[in-house]
Amino acid sequence: MILGVLIIAMLVLLFLRVPVAISMLLPCLVYVAGSPDITLGVALQQTVGSVDSFPLLAVPLFIMTGYLSNAAGLADRLFRMLLTLFKKIPGNLGFVNVFSSLMFSWMSGAAIADAAGLGSVLVPAMKKRGYDEKFALGLTGASSLIGPIMPPSIPAIVYAVSAGVSVGALFFAGVLPALVLTSILCIFVYRDARKNPLREESIAQDIPVSKAITSALPVLLTPVIILGGILGGIFTPTEAAAAAVMWILILSIFYQSLSFKAFRGVLVKTATTTGSIMLIVAAAGLFGWVIAREQGPQAVTEAMLQFTDNPIVFLLLINVVLLITGMILEPVAGLLITVPVLLPAAIEFGIDPLHLGIVMILNLVLGLLTPPVGLVLYVLSSVTGSSVQTVTRGTIPFLIPLLITLLLITFIPAFSLWLPGLLAK
Repeated sequence: MILGVLIIAMLVLLFLRVPVAISMLLPCLVYVAGSPDITLGVALQQTVGSVDSFPLLAVPLFIMTGYLSNAAGLADRLFRMLLTLFKKIPGNLGFVNVFSSLMFSWMSGAAIADAAGLGSVLVPAMKKRGYDEKFALGLTGASSLIGPIMPPSIPAIVYAVSAGVSVGALFFAGVLPALVLTSILCIFVYRDARKNPLREESIAQDIPVSKAITSALPVLLTPVIILGGILGGIFTPTEAAAAAVMWILILSIFYQSLSFKAFRGVLVKTATTTGSIMLIVAAAGLFGWVIAREQGPQAVTEAMLQFTDNPIVFLLLINVVLLITGMILEPVAGLLITVPVLLPAAIEFGIDPLHLGIVMILNLVLGLLTPPVGLVLYVLSSVTGSSVQTVTRGTIPFLIPLLITLLLITFIPAFSLWLPGLLAK
């Protein structure tokens, strides 16, 4: 009863447009005030303790890596290389769009950074060369979701900390699912190119392929530093994040492409984004503690087991619940609220926590393309000048490849578990 009241109170506050962190904190503080055996000190300890985590230190560092790459023009080097590589292929700008997101995801870990950085360049270029505006917007929004799945992924760090699993293992669990999503989006780009063969698409400068690759090669070393360092046991994920920041800074100084004003802007954006995420993490720490104290995970597990004993049905139910959750909460908040509740039930059904993590992340990031939250929709609208309604209509057809990817990842655990299992041997 008390648990239901808390959840309803949080949802009411969210629908009233109260910030997510406050929506979680207020019901919990009322609960603490009404419980004679809980002191405010205990509540404060639970709140602060949730952000006192070494793995979470990777979050601001990976955020800074993404912002630095954009500000220093390093992402542009990847973009120019892809334009050169794909310039003779029909549908080349569509393929460049998808692979730009894939490569930028190695430095950013967030869909919003991808959409903001690449949307402002790719959408106008595609429109200028005959692509339908809605197709360009939809493809850019859909491909930006590769970022939160491919390592380094900020939602993966948050899930790993909440679920008590290895950040490195979850990073590698996301590699194949991200490549699956990339492949399916490329199929849709190919189909569109077949239907619209007369576009004039080439915008690449006439430079040798070798020169384009050489120009982008130092930037391409970033994922090698991150994943190679973790795999080789040289870095922890947090240390790998710090190494990535240092590498991007070195490249920025070498290319002389980052002014002091731009660097100061990067620091401000990093601090602002990190602050909003950590405030949610802190609030979710208290919210999760209250849920656990009221035996919420046990109640959900019992209800699921009474409803079905089939893991496939359970995974379908999880998909439905998380897709709805993603519509009203951004991914980090959604993970922090749902992981403590769903993970114990998933373990009862024999579902691997790494597999569950990738399924949960993909479900929740889909909400970035669906109203009323739909943060990527608003970002694309802001950087391209298109209306939110136009962006939304453009993304609707791309929910099909995204849902296909979700079903494949959900019901073929090998996509998530094969690589971590291989590397663990």
